[in-house]
Parts: sequence; structure tokens; C-alpha cells
Amino acid sequence: MRKTLVNTLRWLVFVAAVLVLNFPVIATLVTSLKSEAEIMTNASLFIEAPTLDNYAAVFAMADRFDILHFLTNSLVASLIGSVLAIALAFPAAYAMARFGVGRSWLLPLAVNLRAVPLIIFAIPIYLMYQQVGLLDTRFGLALILCLVNVPLVLVLFASSIADLPLEIEEAGRVDGAGTLRLLIYVVAPMSLNVVAASSVLAFIYSWNEFLFGLMLTTNNATPVSVGASFFFAASGGGVRWGVAAAVMILATLPPLVLGLLMYRQIGRSMTAGAVKG
Repeated sequence: MRKTLVNTLRWLVFVAAVLVLNFPVIATLVTSLKSEAEIMTNASLFIEAPTLDNYAAVFAMADRFDILHFLTNSLVASLIGSVLAIALAFPAAYAMARFGVGRSWLLPLAVNLRAVPLIIFAIPIYLMYQQVGLLDTRFGLALILCLVNVPLVLVLFASSIADLPLEIEEAGRVDGAGTLRLLIYVVAPMSLNVVAASSVLAFIYSWNEFLFGLMLTTNNATPVSVGASFFFAASGGGVRWGVAAAVMILATLPPLVLGLLMYRQIGRSMTAGAVKG
């Protein structure tokens, strides 16, 4: 009886925490399923007459604001940026963890640079992009997203690789494996959880990046984080809250689904090395 009561209370606390933490998302979803008239008269979370008209209106505006184009831009740039960040940070973290290359200065420098407000880099990056023709391109946006994510991924990899058993790598070297083969066939398989978690986090941060998406794109490569703001006054006669809510839900779906699918790997990577002995 006592165990049942404890489990019930635990689940009640869990559900309450989920509702409180996700209240903005829930409210946005509910608003997206209401008609404009109901939004004005019914401010509660209960929907009297659910409708998908707001989502239909979003796709009907494709001649002015193509939501699929914005989503594709974000998907391509985020994927490229995440893959590049992993490709750069993984060998760098291995060199730091195993050979001490730049461990005393490069890692702190990278972390501290990430702590600096990104707006400081906006103007020089814009001028450089203008010179090399990378403005309003998906690849140009992906490069910036890569640089934004390298410090986070580097820290995760450096911590994870340092906790891996060195004996397995030493056995590989005895068998004649070089550093590159060890990195690909030994270290990488043992770091799959961290690689997966880092990829997901890098993708989510890339997807949510707004500043550089706003400054470095105008039309061809506009990400959904910027494109979604266009729908707030799309009608020209005030904000259509239902349409705006529908756009935000559509923009949130890819990283939300990815995070739900990979939450175990993210949890394992965050707790790796927390308990020893």
C-alpha cells in the first residue's frame, strides 16, 4: 500500500512538472487548433471546436512565405553544421584527451568564446561572407552553425574520451593500429552514445539559431527560426495568432521528435563519468 502511494505521488509530481515546464508549448498547440473567433472569446486550454484551418492557412501562404522552403533550409543547414562540428571536434578532442594537445589553452579558449555574446562576431562575419559570396547560402549558414556548436561538442567529446579505458587502445597499438584506425575502429564505437547525443544537441542548437539566420540570409537560405516570424503579420491587419501558433508548432516538430527519439543517448552522455569507483 505504501509503495503504491509513493509511486502515485511520484507520478503526480512528474506529470505536474511536465505540464508546468511545457505549458508554453501546450498553450501554443491549443491556440493553433482554435479558430480566430474562438481565440478571441476562449482563452482557456479547452478547445470548443478543433480545427486545422490555421495549418491550412500556413501552407496557403506559400506564394509569399513558403514554410516548406524555410523548413528545408533549416534541415539542410542544421545537418551540415552538425556533421561538420562532429567531424572537427571528435579528432580534436581525442588529441586533447590522449596527447594533451591544446588541453591547457585551446579547450578553455573554445569554451570561453562560446560564452561571448554572438552579436560581437556578427558584423565581421557578415563582411567576410559578403567578400566571398556566402551570404544567403545554405552552406554559408551551415558553416556558422558549425562554429557555434564546436565548443559544446568539443567539451562533450573531451570529457567522454578521457573516461574511456586506455588499455583497449594500447592493445590496438600493439596489434599495429595507427592513430587514425584507433580513432575510427576503437574510440568511435565506444563513443556512440556521446556522438549521438552531441549530434542531437548540435542539430537542435543549429535549428534554433536566429541571429545569424537573420543577418546572413535574405531569401534563398532563410531558416525557419527567421521565416516563422514573417507569419505574425502576414495578413497586414494585425497578428493572426492561430496562424502564428501553427507556424511555431511546425517549426518545433523536427527537433522535438528528434529529442524524444534520442533522449536516452542524451541522458547517458550527460551522466557519463559522473559516478566512478
